[in-house]
Amino acid sequence: MTTFVDRVELHVAAGSGGHGCASVHREKFKPLGGPDGGNGGRGGDVILVVDQSVTTLLEYHHSPHRKATNGRPGEGANRSGKDGQDLVLPVPDGTVVLDKKGNVLADLVGQGTTYVAAEGGRGGLGNAALASARRKAPGFALLGEPGRSGEIELELKTVADVALVGYPSAGKSSLISVLSAAKPKIADYPFTTLVPNLGVVTAGSTVYTIADVPGLIPGASQGRGLGLEFLRHVERCSVLVHILDTATLESDRDPISDLDMIEEELKQYGGLGDRPRIAVLNKIDIPDGLDLAEMIRPELEARGLRVYEVSAVARTGLKELSFALAEIIATQRAAKPVEEATRVVIRPKAVDDSGFTVELEEDGLYRVRGEKPERWVRQTDFSNDEAVGYLADRLSRLGVEGELMKAGARSGDGVAIGPEDDAVVFDWEPTVMAGAEMLGRRGEDHRLDAPRPAAVRRRDRDAERDDADKEYDEFKPF
Repeated sequence: MTTFVDRVELHVAAGSGGHGCASVHREKFKPLGGPDGGNGGRGGDVILVVDQSVTTLLEYHHSPHRKATNGRPGEGANRSGKDGQDLVLPVPDGTVVLDKKGNVLADLVGQGTTYVAAEGGRGGLGNAALASARRKAPGFALLGEPGRSGEIELELKTVADVALVGYPSAGKSSLISVLSAAKPKIADYPFTTLVPNLGVVTAGSTVYTIADVPGLIPGASQGRGLGLEFLRHVERCSVLVHILDTATLESDRDPISDLDMIEEELKQYGGLGDRPRIAVLNKIDIPDGLDLAEMIRPELEARGLRVYEVSAVARTGLKELSFALAEIIATQRAAKPVEEATRVVIRPKAVDDSGFTVELEEDGLYRVRGEKPERWVRQTDFSNDEAVGYLADRLSRLGVEGELMKAGARSGDGVAIGPEDDAVVFDWEPTVMAGAEMLGRRGEDHRLDAPRPAAVRRRDRDAERDDADKEYDEFKPF
């Protein structure tokens, strides 16, 4: 059974905002006490948070669909709906968030680092919040905005100072078990290690982390074996340590060819050419291994590598190796620039920035794009005439009608507000006036030709009643 997963596809959906409420206050002797509809609650966000107690993405491999709760709708008596609860997803330290195209959205390093993967929708305003001097009793409320949703990829890159690389069964797991308190699985057959092992080493006043990268064989950078799955775990390291087996039983292998093969795979993977290298000749407790280590040591030093002879079984040469690594890591840390506090950058909006654009597309459709127009359309209840009129008022005040005229739009031209896959399309009538003074009774808008069904039924009943009265007058007995 899989116990380690370092790459998953996650489907996230934030909560939708609750709808606003259209209500009129009523009590004894006050049948029309004014609007008192409450606002809808905000939808919950989906938030990724670094938790160092989490070491794998296995949980999201088994449950890839995650959704936050919706906001509650508003109610009468000015009662606002409850906000949706945020969904907090713990992820390991070193998790990279990518979109479907492979673009990096966030690099989560450090305990408590957060990233909002999906933002919850705004709650709709109730008619109490929409009331104004010109519209004292709105008969409508705004709808809650849908929450954001989408697919993201989570990729784990181990955060370690030292990465041990080498052939399977070269002794990486044995070495990390004696240098630190880590307890990896150790056996005498290849591919014993199926997951990166992480340990903490203390050398003098320096504390650093060390990880072994399993499965590196020829062709690993092209996907052969397990190497490609774990090469990403060496990207954050400060030092690369080549573990060379001086007592291998394979006749076609030797430490020099092993080193050349691993270096070629690291070169093909890319991005690791600037990391300092150390060569560790392991298994010198075996007589033939010690002889071979003494033979190849001059050649490795001629390549500019610092060479250390160790035995994980006999525990010889470990102290020198651990302090050498501590020295390199301390130098690397001192060379890093000091992190400055994040500056708060304020970018005021330009005076002539209207917040939307109008474009004429090839099919003759005028498309309006902008945060405000698109949000207003999503929050409009198109089954309510007065709500549609309110939307027309807002778009007119924003300047959409003027920009359409400048773009050459004429009466009857198609206008779309929103993205291509989710837009509202209508025929534009520039002669339509906007303003609350055009409104009739609550829920009616004279700018729309279609009368309200309730008004039609009321007129029909009045006409039938008049006809019945006339018939009674004609035939009533004397």
